[in-house]
Amino acid sequence: MDIKLLGQAGTVAVSDEIFGREYNEALIHQIVVAYQANARSGNRAQKSRETVKHSTKKPWRQKGTDRARAGMTSSPIWRGGGRAFPNSPEENFSQKVNRKMHRAALCSIYSQLVRDDRLVVVEDFVVEAPKTKLVADKLKAMGVESVMIITDDYSENLFLASRNLPHVYVCEAKYADPLSLLFYKKVVVTKGAVAQIEEILS
Repeated sequence: MDIKLLGQAGTVAVSDEIFGREYNEALIHQIVVAYQANARSGNRAQKSRETVKHSTKKPWRQKGTDRARAGMTSSPIWRGGGRAFPNSPEENFSQKVNRKMHRAALCSIYSQLVRDDRLVVVEDFVVEAPKTKLVADKLKAMGVESVMIITDDYSENLFLASRNLPHVYVCEAKYADPLSLLFYKKVVVTKGAVAQIEEILS
């Protein structure tokens, strides 16, 4: 299949295996959930009745006060007491994803982006200086606001010029993640990056 080049008379021949797949919603959902889970640092912690800073003295005697029995003020049923089942920093949220599944999900996402006219191919995306205005003007001319730009090689000028723009994300082809591909309304891919994507996913 062919994808039209933006702003030029010409097309780019792309692989049907990668850009012409059926939409597999269940697989994409699984991959996105796993990606978000793997991004968690898993360092949340709460205090138990042992670790909370309280005296271990019995608040009042066992009998004769007409109050409920109480052993210590750090009991989980007391205000300011510890948690009965606290979260510990040893939690592991990571999910294993097979390489084959990950590749298939990315192919499915790219294919759907092409069908929805959300994927745009350009010859290249270069800025002469690290100036935010240059990238902003370029994107305005293309008529896009929320955009992910996938390049074939790292350009410091482009990275520095785009990092202060809201809803603009620049990355290399090998770092394109499923969550960002779905999140941004437009995905601008350079011609060289298309070849790299095909090489990575084939």
